[in-house]
Amino acid sequence: MNEYDSHLVESQLVSMGASIVDNMDAADFVLLNTCAVRGKPVEKVKSVLGQLRLEKKRRPLTVGMMGCLAQLEEGQQIARKFEVDILLGPGAILDLPAALESNERFWSLHFRDELHDFIPPPPQGKLQAHLTIMRGCDHRCTYCIVPTTRGPQVSRHPDHILKELDSLLGAGVQEVTLLGQNVNSYGIDQGQRIPGIPSFAELLRMVGSSGIKRIKFTTSHPMNFTEDVVQAMAETPAVCEFIHLPVQSGSSRVLKRMAREYNREKYLEHIACIKKWMPDAVLFTDIIVGFPGETEEDFQETLSLYDEVGYDSAYMFIYSARPGTPSYKHFEDLPREVKTERLMRLIERQKEWAMRRNSRFVGRDVEVLLRGDAFNPDFLEGHTRGQHATIVPKVPGMDKAGIYTVRVEQVTPHQFNAKFLDAQGHTLEPILAPTPEAALLSSPLPMA
Repeated sequence: MNEYDSHLVESQLVSMGASIVDNMDAADFVLLNTCAVRGKPVEKVKSVLGQLRLEKKRRPLTVGMMGCLAQLEEGQQIARKFEVDILLGPGAILDLPAALESNERFWSLHFRDELHDFIPPPPQGKLQAHLTIMRGCDHRCTYCIVPTTRGPQVSRHPDHILKELDSLLGAGVQEVTLLGQNVNSYGIDQGQRIPGIPSFAELLRMVGSSGIKRIKFTTSHPMNFTEDVVQAMAETPAVCEFIHLPVQSGSSRVLKRMAREYNREKYLEHIACIKKWMPDAVLFTDIIVGFPGETEEDFQETLSLYDEVGYDSAYMFIYSARPGTPSYKHFEDLPREVKTERLMRLIERQKEWAMRRNSRFVGRDVEVLLRGDAFNPDFLEGHTRGQHATIVPKVPGMDKAGIYTVRVEQVTPHQFNAKFLDAQGHTLEPILAPTPEAALLSSPLPMA
């Protein structure tokens, strides 16, 4: 979501005649797009703002902060301390031109309806892009600050979504990720079905008929997850066989303290539904370890749920108490060493399952979107329809970004290693530049 908002802001700056530079030292204006979901990103913001405050003493420089942290009192205190000139909440980023034209400190923290209709120009030279279908959230998970920072849920009208999608298609985008805090509740804002707004399942079918090659979406809330969404995924070829369904904990007792509005049994019903319609679906999840009051027995339930579902991967975090949330106000945090030790055990379980799940792809031909050069320019990097990171050695005629069919040769818990195929379906051997060591060994020895 922050990547999407950053692109939106860049498009505004360019339309004002600004040039985007790669180095802060060359900038007249530096704008930080912030996250407030966990404590670590906040500490990073403080560190960067500290550097920028020193830079402002050496030369003229305008510093801005936008995003979720800017919306919070905590962020506003940070902005005062580090002498931030422009402060824009996530709902006020269209105020950036007015902020830059102002000759005094400019803070805007209100939510703007126009943001839901605004269509930024497509990114240049990108095969994949994000597409916001809604903003805000109507749930009240006790650990989450998002409803405070991004406001109540507002679904974008499908006309605006499809118009932006058409623009992306015209720019050569081949994969789009639909964004929302809870995409499953699209079209139902503050508990009310919005006239003229389709369900999320219907929207998936509409986007799937646009000509886009690959569709993904994030994030799903299990409370609003319905079978018609899975059915639409299975019946719409462009929708990838990939579902990110955050569980947060395997313990019903902890889920209740989190106010997640479902229990372990209900979550497993969703998993059974997914596997019925898409037996080979790739499943990702989010898990918070060490939520206040979590016992060792609760954590063991999380481990057993991981085994029962057999996730392909997970985003795993220790609980981070965020000021302003109910859990911060009312629940006592666990010792950090307890949370860290449990996280390490969960990571080991995740690695075991990722290796087991990835191994089923060895020898298979898969579709991969290759974005460009990997860390080694002799290789391309990208991801499959199931979001598996994939590395492919270049061969003549296949050294550019694009969607290809490749054969998986090896896997690790975190990556596929694959090769291109020829017209007969045989793997193509790469022609790699010799390393300095190899070149030395192959050179003739000097005469004595």
